[in-house]
Amino acid sequence: MKFPFPGRRAFLIAAVWAAGLSGGCLKPDRMHVFEEKLQPPVQVKPRSPFPLPEAVQPRMIDAPRFETTDDEILELSVEEAMLLALQNNRDLQVRQVNPVIAGAFEQIERGVFDPEIFAELEYDEERASETNRATGTQFQVEGTDRAAIAGIRQFLPTGTTLEVGVEQYRSISNRAPEQQIARVGLTVTQSLLQGFGPAVNLVDVRQAELDTVASMYELRGFIEALMAETEIAYWNYILAREEISIFEQSLDVARQQRDEVELRIDVGILPEIEAAAARAEVALREQALIDARSRLEETRLRLLRQANSGPGGRLDQEIAATTRPRIKAEPISDLSDRLELAEKLRPDLNEARLRQKQNRLETIVTRNGLLPRLDLFIALGKTGFADTFPDSFRDLKEKNYDFSVGVRLNHFLGNRSSEALHFAARASRHQAAEAVANLGQLVRLDVRLAFNEVERARQQITATQATRQFQEETLNAEKERFEVGSSTALLVAQAQRDLLAGLISEVEAIISYRISLVRLYLAEGSLLQRRGIRLGTDQPLRYAGS
Repeated sequence: MKFPFPGRRAFLIAAVWAAGLSGGCLKPDRMHVFEEKLQPPVQVKPRSPFPLPEAVQPRMIDAPRFETTDDEILELSVEEAMLLALQNNRDLQVRQVNPVIAGAFEQIERGVFDPEIFAELEYDEERASETNRATGTQFQVEGTDRAAIAGIRQFLPTGTTLEVGVEQYRSISNRAPEQQIARVGLTVTQSLLQGFGPAVNLVDVRQAELDTVASMYELRGFIEALMAETEIAYWNYILAREEISIFEQSLDVARQQRDEVELRIDVGILPEIEAAAARAEVALREQALIDARSRLEETRLRLLRQANSGPGGRLDQEIAATTRPRIKAEPISDLSDRLELAEKLRPDLNEARLRQKQNRLETIVTRNGLLPRLDLFIALGKTGFADTFPDSFRDLKEKNYDFSVGVRLNHFLGNRSSEALHFAARASRHQAAEAVANLGQLVRLDVRLAFNEVERARQQITATQATRQFQEETLNAEKERFEVGSSTALLVAQAQRDLLAGLISEVEAIISYRISLVRLYLAEGSLLQRRGIRLGTDQPLRYAGS
């Protein structure tokens, strides 16, 4: 076979190139494109905020009016702390993107059923020598072929593939006159066993939808945990501040008691040995005050980290908590209702149920994979023949047509891969069911433990109040005996110490009751509703490009 000069040159170039590749002479990693200096400069543009949909943005229904300031002291109520956490917490801003990504994958799976436009152009040129079989003489053959095809195809949930196409073919050769062929065709391919019906073909879409809803439950669970942590951090800050107030007052009392003892020693009423107990009590109060101030700083930092308040998330602001911890502790007796509420509202339990549905859908796919692949195909076309392009399409009106129908079968002998996949899917489904049942037990346990803690904290409030009152009476009596000389400074210091512990226990009981209520609401999944927080809207979640 001989080639004209342009074709010969192209062929030689291609041959040399192929030889270089096969011989290892060409090393792509040494090309100039790998050199950083040849890369175009990156244009740094200001980052625009990512458009998060309303569905992933939590809102406080009766949000307090609050504006972040640069003041050194931040006045903050518990509602304002939760509002700041919703608006500024960086962890929440990271988690909000997950449902958006899941919603985008839902659209990706739906895109499988979008119509597809296709087109193809082809040009063939031939110049060769052939031998006439009858005469044995050689003759030159020259010819060109041009082909073009365009159409649209679509895969349907029923397992049907539709394709409509228009073809045009032109052949010019010195062996035959010019021929133009036009064809309009329709091809239908229907899966009869494997891949048949919407039940199996829509599994990926249904799983993506479930994944989107599950990611919303995951986000809801994170927001509930964030609100609980913020409120608990607020009450711990209140507790640390109240402890400092108690320690400062007790330190003042201890110093006053020490001064009185030293004065009595100076005038000879008390012996020198009485001063040691009073001075030791002052030192103990100072130690306790140092620890209390450290705890206050720790709780302040944790609270600011949760709320992330101020420009750039400042952590140097002082906090003036404005919400009082006092609360009327009422007994709770509706345990059964709270258990039922947790079954409906707990985000992690709802998410686990959705994951179980995803596994159930997976078994539909793997069960379908056990079937042989049997496809029915039908092709119908109208063809036009002529020696010019327009006439070839005009000839489509004639009775020329082509029709074909048939079936296509393929199946693996043994089919071990599909059977193993189905077995694994069934095992995963069983595992998911057991996990949901186990999580249900854990949810009920969480509610019962939180319920028990609330009742304990409620009873402790009354008990610590009574203990504190008796310790006050004990201290007053000990002071009176000390005044008349029938007691010692050590006994007075011990009574003061007991009263201090009682005061702290009373405050701790109130704060513990507050925190136990938060944990009960978190265990039953009702914290957001009880705090007037709503996640998103009733509109379906869509990614920004939809």
